[in-house]
Amino acid sequence: MITLATLKSAVQRALRQVAQAKDIQEAEVYASSTGHLLCRLNYTSAIPCNGVEEPKSSEVFGLGIRAVFSGTDGPRIGFGSEARDLSPAGIKRALEKARQNAVPDPEFMSFPAPPQNHSPKAAAAHDRAIMDLKDGTLVEAGWKVLQEALKTFEASEPLAKLAAKEKPATLGLIVGGDVSLFRQRIAIGSTRMPKVQTDESTYISSSVTSMLERKSAKGSGYAAATHLSKFKGEAGADAARNAILGAGGQRLPSGAYHVVLGPQPVADLMTNLILPSLSADAFYSCKSAFLGDVGRPVAAALLTVYDHGAAKGFVGTKRLTCEGLPTGRTNLIQAGVLQGLLSNHYETQRLLKDPRAREKLGLNPQEHQDVLIPRNGFRLSHSGGRQFDAPPSIAATNLFIEGSEPHSRESLLASVGNGVYIGRIWYTYAMNGLRAGDFTCTVVGDSFLIQDGRLTAPLRGNTIRITGNIRSLLRQVTGVTKQAKPIIGWAADEVIYAPEIAVRDLQLTEIAQFMESV
Repeated sequence: MITLATLKSAVQRALRQVAQAKDIQEAEVYASSTGHLLCRLNYTSAIPCNGVEEPKSSEVFGLGIRAVFSGTDGPRIGFGSEARDLSPAGIKRALEKARQNAVPDPEFMSFPAPPQNHSPKAAAAHDRAIMDLKDGTLVEAGWKVLQEALKTFEASEPLAKLAAKEKPATLGLIVGGDVSLFRQRIAIGSTRMPKVQTDESTYISSSVTSMLERKSAKGSGYAAATHLSKFKGEAGADAARNAILGAGGQRLPSGAYHVVLGPQPVADLMTNLILPSLSADAFYSCKSAFLGDVGRPVAAALLTVYDHGAAKGFVGTKRLTCEGLPTGRTNLIQAGVLQGLLSNHYETQRLLKDPRAREKLGLNPQEHQDVLIPRNGFRLSHSGGRQFDAPPSIAATNLFIEGSEPHSRESLLASVGNGVYIGRIWYTYAMNGLRAGDFTCTVVGDSFLIQDGRLTAPLRGNTIRITGNIRSLLRQVTGVTKQAKPIIGWAADEVIYAPEIAVRDLQLTEIAQFMESV
């Protein structure tokens, strides 16, 4: 890992070089070092295996420059970057790329300036053990998850009964997935913010799928933590437990059901449908499902959703955005009312001067600037952490979902009475464009009938799909658990602290069954 001092020195050096260029009106310099350590889980009871495979690591570091260049036809905005070279020569190449790539942008106003009356907070806590991680420790983390899965299989009474009738190996116990550790450091400065600021963060996550192949049963588990010492391997145990409970799954006929969505479906819907609609750029481009609804009810009155990048001790916490601005809490939906949007500096400025802003938002942003506070400008690359070679986009940090009357799982199931528990979905996407709000996804596992307030018969995976509208779903929420699980979706960077959520009258559609050849 490149040290913070080295990154900071590189940014200071780049700002001095920028100051010597006569055609630059203003500029912003960003340097980062991101490490990703990964090991794969691959346990199969029926054939020889290694259990933990492919321990590997990658480190990406470099520097990016955004600059405003003078031109005969007006200012031009350019971005250039250079990988693995923080020297004056590397900075010069990045600056030249920015100059060559520069294009007019009439909607650009300026780079961010330091917020008024803001005193810098202490750096977000990071784990020195992850920053200095050795290869052996990475493998140990993988085995911790796998051992928790195997211990759960061994201790299972239902599985023992199955194994008494047939050899355990023939049941086809499979555990797959991965354990990932991220460590990130950044430094940023600009002609408007000449004092270079730094930040660093760490986290560890795992995603596990277990199977009883002979019984066509599959279960999943998820975990994430800021520190290695807090990582207990529980994702392996959860995946094994869910696979055991899923043996003998049945099909479900199409219909409207009272449903409890587990943490993974809640996170998947947030990542793929709801958060993209709560982003300032979606409102500017008229793509949001909530267009014109800021200040109006968009969900059940019991529901509150907010993003908090400065929440102490949470996986997605960061002290600074990748624009050098402080993170903090953004109330998105409060008591069912749409209150604010995820935004970065560019999109905030663009909407503030948009003549159609009132129409797009539902209120005048000049009179309600708290709706568009730029706390979510990050340079990210598909779950790869902070990246020097990407301009800022908009992303959530720690997303929290709360109900006005927090439930336990037991009380939430009791409130539903009879219905369906959906524990895992995939292939979640918007139909007819994001603005329509229509969506579909397939239920692939960890799902059960709810009878008399209890989980009973398992459902067979890949036999039903959800078809609905995200606006209708939010309005039909009837309860939310107090307990939430941190989940990082596929190719996602935000962390969803996902509870279980009860929804009434959700449409489930049976998937046609293939006939066996005769």
